[in-house]
Amino acid sequence: MVDRTVQGGGEDGIRTFPFPVDLSVLGVGMQVGPMRPDRTWHADVPLERVHRIDFHVVMLFDEGPVRHMIDFTEYEAGPGDLLWIRPGQIHRFSTADEYRGTVLTMQPGFLPRATVEATGLYRYDLPPLLHPDEPQLTALRSALGQLRREYKDTTLPLSLHTAVLRHSLSAFLLRLAHLAASSHDTARREAGSAFTQFRDAVERGFATNHSVSAYADQLGCSRRTLVRAVRAATGETPKSFIDKRVILEAKRLLAHTELPVGRVGAAIGFPDAANFSKFFHQHTDMTPAAFRAELR
Repeated sequence: MVDRTVQGGGEDGIRTFPFPVDLSVLGVGMQVGPMRPDRTWHADVPLERVHRIDFHVVMLFDEGPVRHMIDFTEYEAGPGDLLWIRPGQIHRFSTADEYRGTVLTMQPGFLPRATVEATGLYRYDLPPLLHPDEPQLTALRSALGQLRREYKDTTLPLSLHTAVLRHSLSAFLLRLAHLAASSHDTARREAGSAFTQFRDAVERGFATNHSVSAYADQLGCSRRTLVRAVRAATGETPKSFIDKRVILEAKRLLAHTELPVGRVGAAIGFPDAANFSKFFHQHTDMTPAAFRAELR
């Protein structure tokens, strides 16, 4: 990994890793380099602990499998796979696996707004784990290799060096964004419109609406149709899908904030703290308080 500096822990006790411009070549807002077992974000912080970052990270793996947790979901990456971690996401490294390959980090604001929009930098709905086919992987490696060469080349004046890096970085990210969007669109087509409408409705309303029938009414379909669509797309029931989204938000609030457990429950549709604790325990085998304590 590329070395990092670290800010102090936030109010929630979770370490936040800022982007250290001072460690970049010529102080530019990005870094690219090798992943190796002897390099970490910061020597003083155990990375097997849950932490978050305020910058973008893209890891291209040469070896695997490697298991990496992002937003409480464990992903397994193999050789040629990529992991794209976005600012604010909680993640954790695996101490049992060796991270080998190339890592790209980028400070928010390094690219112009038009490029940010074109590359979907803040599309948190896109999958973090990407599996390019051979032609895609070849093109991505080529673009990333060109970016690494430009990053190490300090013969140009700083303004030109930065401009060249932005162009090279944009070329790589446009390819990466196309892969991510294609994977996302394929998943949407395979799932069908009923499920995607349900998923989008859950994303908008999970904090107040936990009812499968209410979502079916909202979407103008029968409960049976919704059950079939969700089961075909995910292998689970609509209720399980809703509950998983609610649990994810509860975990985020417990990890990121100092809100009392009762207020966390209220924020996701449980005005009664006891009911929230029971619901959380049913789905995690832990109480909310125990889950929060495990992260500290």
